[in-house]
Amino acid sequence: MTGSPQWLDDDQQKVWEDLRTVVIALPALLDRQLERDEGISNFEYSVMARLSMTETRTMRLSDLAAQCDSTLPRLSKLMVRFERQGWVSRHPDPGNGRYTLATLTDDGLRKVTDSAPAHVERVRQLVFDPLTAAQQRQLGAALARLAAPIREQLDAR
Repeated sequence: MTGSPQWLDDDQQKVWEDLRTVVIALPALLDRQLERDEGISNFEYSVMARLSMTETRTMRLSDLAAQCDSTLPRLSKLMVRFERQGWVSRHPDPGNGRYTLATLTDDGLRKVTDSAPAHVERVRQLVFDPLTAAQQRQLGAALARLAAPIREQLDAR
């Protein structure tokens, strides 16, 4: 990079500070609610929710890690805990034994289903209720534009 950086103007700086607050504080607030009410973190909820949204409640660990922005070692450690709780079972992928599949058990589905109402209510309170319907659509459009190149860079790694 040559020359001096193009600094953010005052309006951009304010937007950036607000975005940082949301990106950093929102997950922490969701963690607090889930840990208090259900004894799980937002990350743990996210893993179970992703599994619950598949037709067979099963995913390759590598795909699940990518979708949850996790490393395989972190996710594998979590899977050990989930197996002890009876929430997940792991087994080799019959289509390709080099991969491991994780399946959300009936107990795991019950856990995520029981956790969902209070979690969704908290998400509504923190993200959607402060906005009008038009602002929600605008936020969705803006986030989609931000997320697309970020996802591309993540996929390229």
